[in-house]
Amino acid sequence: MMNDLTVTIEADIHPALAAIDNCQRLADSTRRQYHNALVGYLGTGAELKDAAALAAYARTLPASSRAFLKAAVRLVTAGLANGLKGQATPDNVNGVQAALYRLEALQGAIETHAQRGRKLHTWLTAAEVERLLATCDTSTLLGRRDRVLLGLLAGAGLRRAEAAALRFTDVALLPVKGRMRTVLQVRGKGDKLRAVPISDALANGLDDWAAEAGAGRVLRSVDQGGRLAASMSQAAIFDVVRARGALIGKPDLAPHDLRRTFAQLGYEAGVPLVQISRLLGHSSVTTTQRYLNLDLDLKMTASDFVPF
Repeated sequence: MMNDLTVTIEADIHPALAAIDNCQRLADSTRRQYHNALVGYLGTGAELKDAAALAAYARTLPASSRAFLKAAVRLVTAGLANGLKGQATPDNVNGVQAALYRLEALQGAIETHAQRGRKLHTWLTAAEVERLLATCDTSTLLGRRDRVLLGLLAGAGLRRAEAAALRFTDVALLPVKGRMRTVLQVRGKGDKLRAVPISDALANGLDDWAAEAGAGRVLRSVDQGGRLAASMSQAAIFDVVRARGALIGKPDLAPHDLRRTFAQLGYEAGVPLVQISRLLGHSSVTTTQRYLNLDLDLKMTASDFVPF
């Protein structure tokens, strides 16, 4: 009879880490953070089923690390709970219920506190995007590479991980409503594939870069000898955006700010919100709305157009 959580988790490390590593809906970077959070805790010698030890360890962590650990534990315990429910029978239902209670205790063992206030984001105007691109000296290899990098983030709304993984074979020329349009085939979160049509100007820039960079990844690091390497890390992409942003008076500019800018400029130009949501690869329009810098316009309201 299943009457102890020990029956559920025979060995802490392997089932827990496997649950994280095999979760396809997580982005690669998030999966690594969850994996490392669990490894850090299990490396203390404590057991995953020990809620008190888990809580004590979590209190020693900074807020961000604690949040990753809490999310990792929640994912693992949710999977275990589903497995337990599927094995329930009239004979073992009491043992299953007891194990579920202990799983709930694990989920609640780590306390996190929501940040007070609202996180400040940056949205660039079209003129600021032009200034940002103008910081890239196209007479140099780094300048040409960085211009393409900024174009993929601000002109296609790609995430860092998506931009880093994009290959020239993912750039296709397709017929769209009587004209040919360049489309990026992007593999996003949860391994979901989406199509992102891009402007002719960005497409031409990618063509020019392909002629110089050749096959493989679109974004590549440059070694000390001035030669292109095979790929470029997400951290390096962040550093480029931060450095280029500082040149236009935006020292805190981040890659995700350029993704928000893509959404904002499209919305202001009249692109439907649902379309923007699909281009960004969001599963919910609500998520897309949070990307937009929307202020309430008191001069005009929807109520003005409803007859009363």
